[in-house]
Amino acid sequence: MADSTGLQFVSSYAFEAMQKVDVVRLAALSDPELRLLLPCLVRMALCAPADQSQSWAQDKKLILRLLSGVEAVNSIVALLSVDFHALEQDARKEQQLRHKAGGSNGESILVSQLQHGLTLEFEHSDPLRRLRLALSELLAIMNKVADSNGEFFLKSSELFESPVYLEEVADVLCILQAELPSLLPIVDVAEALLHVRNGDWFLCLLVANVPDSFNEVCRGLIKNGERQDEESVGGRRRTEALRQLCQMNPSQALNIRAMVVEECHLPGLGVALTLDYKPDTADEAVSPLVSYVSGLLLGTNSKVRTWFSMFIRNGQQRKREGSSVLWQMRRQLLLELVAILPRSRSTHVPNDGDIGEGSSGYSGLREEHVVKASALLRLYCALMGIAGLRPTDEEAEQLLQLMTSRPPATPAGVRFVSLSFCKLLAFPTLVSTPEQEQLMVMWLSWMIKEEEYFESAAGVSASFGEMLLLVAMYFHSNQLSSIIELVCSTLGMKIAIKPSSLSKMKTIFTQEIFTEQVVTAHAVRVAVTNNLSANITGFLPIHCIYQLLRSRAFTKHKVSIKDWIYRQLCETTTPIHTQLIPLIDAYINSILTPASKANPEATNQPITEQEILNVFQASAGQGEVSRGGRQRYSITTQLLILYYILSYEENLLASTKQLALMQKKPKSYSAALMDQIPIKYLVTQAQGLQQEFGGLHSALLRLLATNYPHLCLVEDWVCEEEVTGTLPLLRKMMLPSNTCRYTQSQLHQAFQKLPSSSPRLMRILEHLTLLSPADLIPYAEALTTSTALLLEPAVPRRILQTLNKLWMGLNTVMPRRLWVMTVNALQPSAKLLRQQRYTQNDLMVDPLIVLRCDQRVYRCPPLMDIVLHMLNGYLLASKAYLHCHLKETADFDRQSQTVSNLGVPGQPDTPEVTREELKNALLAAQDSAAVQILLEVCLPTSEEQQLGANTESLLRSIRGPMPGKSKQGSLGPRARGSVKDAEPEGGLLSDLREVQCLICCLLHQMFIADPNIAKLVHFQGYPQALLPLTVAGIPSIHICLDFIPELLAQPQLEKQIFAIQLLSYLCTQYALPKSLSVARLAISVMGTLLTVLTRAKRFSFFMPTLPCLVAFCQAFPPLYDDVAALLVQVGQVCASDVATKARHIDPLIARLQYLKEKPQEAVVPVEGSSKLTLPQRTAEELGGTDPDVQICYCVEATFMDIISSTLHGL
Repeated sequence: MADSTGLQFVSSYAFEAMQKVDVVRLAALSDPELRLLLPCLVRMALCAPADQSQSWAQDKKLILRLLSGVEAVNSIVALLSVDFHALEQDARKEQQLRHKAGGSNGESILVSQLQHGLTLEFEHSDPLRRLRLALSELLAIMNKVADSNGEFFLKSSELFESPVYLEEVADVLCILQAELPSLLPIVDVAEALLHVRNGDWFLCLLVANVPDSFNEVCRGLIKNGERQDEESVGGRRRTEALRQLCQMNPSQALNIRAMVVEECHLPGLGVALTLDYKPDTADEAVSPLVSYVSGLLLGTNSKVRTWFSMFIRNGQQRKREGSSVLWQMRRQLLLELVAILPRSRSTHVPNDGDIGEGSSGYSGLREEHVVKASALLRLYCALMGIAGLRPTDEEAEQLLQLMTSRPPATPAGVRFVSLSFCKLLAFPTLVSTPEQEQLMVMWLSWMIKEEEYFESAAGVSASFGEMLLLVAMYFHSNQLSSIIELVCSTLGMKIAIKPSSLSKMKTIFTQEIFTEQVVTAHAVRVAVTNNLSANITGFLPIHCIYQLLRSRAFTKHKVSIKDWIYRQLCETTTPIHTQLIPLIDAYINSILTPASKANPEATNQPITEQEILNVFQASAGQGEVSRGGRQRYSITTQLLILYYILSYEENLLASTKQLALMQKKPKSYSAALMDQIPIKYLVTQAQGLQQEFGGLHSALLRLLATNYPHLCLVEDWVCEEEVTGTLPLLRKMMLPSNTCRYTQSQLHQAFQKLPSSSPRLMRILEHLTLLSPADLIPYAEALTTSTALLLEPAVPRRILQTLNKLWMGLNTVMPRRLWVMTVNALQPSAKLLRQQRYTQNDLMVDPLIVLRCDQRVYRCPPLMDIVLHMLNGYLLASKAYLHCHLKETADFDRQSQTVSNLGVPGQPDTPEVTREELKNALLAAQDSAAVQILLEVCLPTSEEQQLGANTESLLRSIRGPMPGKSKQGSLGPRARGSVKDAEPEGGLLSDLREVQCLICCLLHQMFIADPNIAKLVHFQGYPQALLPLTVAGIPSIHICLDFIPELLAQPQLEKQIFAIQLLSYLCTQYALPKSLSVARLAISVMGTLLTVLTRAKRFSFFMPTLPCLVAFCQAFPPLYDDVAALLVQVGQVCASDVATKARHIDPLIARLQYLKEKPQEAVVPVEGSSKLTLPQRTAEELGGTDPDVQICYCVEATFMDIISSTLHGL
């Protein structure tokens, strides 16, 4: 709006006085300034005030006194004397008339025919006519604005353009708006004034005379404004008008700028207001312009970012204009940039000798300018990368000068160098001439040289040296997308960078500055990050080493990285850094996998066993963890080393085939080393700090489940809940702090003096139960070595149970060493005299060593519970050990055998399946042997038999007496009738019974885990006396129903007998449809065998199996007919063989047939009870009879037992 140049605008001083009605300030105004505010002041003096206070009365007098000397007041008073109501009526009529006429300039009600021009009419008219002329002109412009649909126009109007009458017209305009606010809303009037010349001047006067409307007018103008104000004349006029308003009221400039951003209109106005803004403090680190534009482009509002970016792009398309807000902004930014440049900077390229040790003498950026320089760099990155700004040659030159300047060694200086480096990568076009390229190379060389000094002097862990290394590695591996991500991450903005634009930088990096060999050699010399954790952000040495490991640069150039990785792992703390686990994985891969097939030796060296032991030396002093001394290494370091070892071993096994092809066999870590590492304790610690260790705990659990299944027993996890739960915590809280502390020697002495020291030992053990498992570790050796002493008689049961509880607690923190100590302590006394000490490896190779303990343990339930726990663990450990052993040796043995068999016919390779089958056979034999030994333990000894222990008591206690359970050779019902149902005294509370329950529980778990074990054990068979115990005590034994038909099909008679006996108990215990079908099959098999067996085998088979038919009929009454037919058939076959020898056999067969047809008549009532009648026979008659005769009598007895059990059931 250059047309208003030369006119006097309302000053900010005058506007503030009007806002606050400060009469003193108003009195201090000059006459020209006061003249602009007369409309408001005159109305203020003439109108009745709402404020009736005395102070306002005095102020009003001062205003009247102020106005008394101004001649123009009279004309304004005359304007206020007009009948505004009539004027408003005429104006509304004219509006209606114009609306009907379609907005044409026809007849006017407000103004009659003009004789002269509008200016002359205004000059010669009275106040009312002046008001009508101005109102008519204003309404015409407002109507045209309303009908323009947003298209800008400039209305030529004599009234608003004549410099002579501008003040009078302004007076009329202010009075009209003040007296007719409903007809002339101030926002609409302001919008109309933009379309006439001098509109901004009129607008400022209008708002100055109605100061309360400032925000309303500004918001209305912004809402109606263009999205891009510099694109049109109207936009520029609107911007200029608002700019003038804000100069009049500078305190509201930032609020108006916020409205601009909120509406996303008039971006040039926002920049202009920022350029006009003068902060109160001139020493701000970052200028308001940099803050404002950076906030728009780097903020989270994408709509605002797009809107302002469009302003930048569109502004560049026009020719450079001095009045353009965009060019004003660029000029201001350039001035700020030049102002902070070092004074000595130029395009002169310094010599090498110019670079001093601290680099303070050459182009040093002042410390107070570093933050501002960083902000400017980020702003220019955003302008160029997001808004598409194309820098001029001058801007590019100055930017390069700034980027290659040398800041002081402070954290802000490190940040500035990182930003400069990333800007060079993001916009390589800034370097266009050879001189500039040489300058950049010198600056990069300075970065490499000074990186270590900066890191130490600035006191930061993440310096720009790591970023240089990382970029160099990415260039060497051609990972340009990773470089782009790195640049965007450092700059904090998403920039579209074409990978092709990095070609020049790639050449400079890979050929001039950072060759791959230089990168690897430099990386090893980079210091590790002290106390590395997730709290340290930025690009660290670990990122560089990780990338070099992935690209195999170390092995390619034969640079050892093992020591650096070990040192970094030792310098870690919680929370764990996310790059550590990928680093370990990449390192393990570089150890096992050569960089190329042509050079299989190109691998990294693994961490040595001694270095690993050094990490655990403080925590392995007591086998698992030491509570005495301070740990040298953190728990984080120990967990990471543990993860390294386990992952290394797993990857070594997985890579055996590839390693065998290359004739390369990396060394595995020894079992002795693994025994020194407190695996279970460390994993328990990680479990309690899962948030601190991220995914490390789950990774360790996965590796443990694969390689150490005996440390992942389900019962151990359940036991840990009991040991570490709320109840133990409460008990520990109840433990007084001044309580007596017992030493290991005191515990050992109490054990040695048993049984006289039982009360003292009990007190010590009870105290130990209040300690945490980790605090129990020093007492582990004393507890285990004295365990055998508890097997002596007269040791209280409570001591045994407490020891069992303490052992289970120790098992949660040091299971492997505890098991070895316990196995050695429980050896028989004869072995102890020979001092035979087993090792962890011995027990994994042969788990059955656990059962070669003192025989007294088998009748001591608390200790037997411990033995069974160890046996289960070592069986699992043995499986994992053999699997690993097979994996380690299979591929190498096969490879060596293939080499040795080359050219030798008739020597085929041993198939791999054979080795696997042998391993499975060994494991099956091992498991079945353990089960058979445990079953043998369940049998009562001769002394227990004399005391009345009975293995059938468990079964009878559950389901009552079992008919037909007579020993082989018991022929008559009397022999079985003597068996009583009563349990021997103390039978259910005996040690044998408790041991049987513990063993059955373990066998149940083993059968569930691997049903093949159950099948193998029952195909091998075991004493028939144990069948009542196993069927009743092992719930999972019902799976035997699946393979009993296969067992019946075996050719061995003993297996068929065992199958039928087992089935008889299963039918009674599990009366299921499947049991019925298998029982039918068994009866059918017995009938078939009757026809094919010889006389001797028939006796051996039917004497033990015929009593089993009683159980079949008792469980399934529908089988009675089949069983009766079988019994008659057996009797007939046997009778036919002895018909000539025993005359009473024929009557026997007839009696059997009679019993089959009419079993009820065999029962004779005797004194109100049912009693079976059988002929009485002497022992001589039974013992001297023929085998066939014995079978016949056994058939008769079976018949009677079936009838008896049936009647008993009724």
